Amino acid sequence: MNETGFDWAGLMRLGLHQLDLSAEEFWAMTPYELMVKAGSLQDQSTTLGRNGLNALLAQYPDT
Repeated sequence: MNETGFDWAGLMRLGLHQLDLSAEEFWAMTPYELMVKAGSLQDQSTTLGRNGLNALLAQYPDT
C-alpha cells in the first residue's frame, strides 16, 4: 500500500495479468469496477439499506 491506501501494484497484477486487461482497459476502470470484474464483490450488496441510510442521515443531517 502507499499513501493513498491502495495497493496499486496488486491491482495492476490483478488487472493486467490475472484478468488479462489491456493497460487502456485497466486505467479506464475504477478500483471498485476492477474488483467486481474479478468476482471479489459477488457476495456484497451494492444497495443502500435502511441502516446505511440512517447512518448517513445521522452523519450528514439536513440543517
